[in-house]
Amino acid sequence: MFEVLRTKRQLLDTGRERRRNDRYPLVRDVVYKVIMCRGEPKSGRGTTVDISSRGVLFTAQSPLPPDTPVELAISWPAQLGGTCGLKLVARGRVVRCQGLAVAVEIDEYQFRTQRSRGLPAA
Repeated sequence: MFEVLRTKRQLLDTGRERRRNDRYPLVRDVVYKVIMCRGEPKSGRGTTVDISSRGVLFTAQSPLPPDTPVELAISWPAQLGGTCGLKLVARGRVVRCQGLAVAVEIDEYQFRTQRSRGLPAA
């Protein structure tokens, strides 16, 4: 009986969420650009899938290879003073890409005011 309990416990432990930070399903517009790209600058638009304090999962227009440094500009749902739109600008690196789903680990970020027309063109 104890062997069965131990086996079930091991199954539960291996299925546990490994991320350290909670992820929140936040669907927002995102503009991304590759930092230090040789040749033609690579940028695009997408949509966030979820976000945490250390990472962002978003859909991109084309796959981005792991370890690619990127900058993201994400439209933020809150407004400054109830009137001025905000965007979250984050820099980090791609940690994985499955199809067009790109996961980025955030190294630094800041909130900035956003133009009244929304995010800048890609």
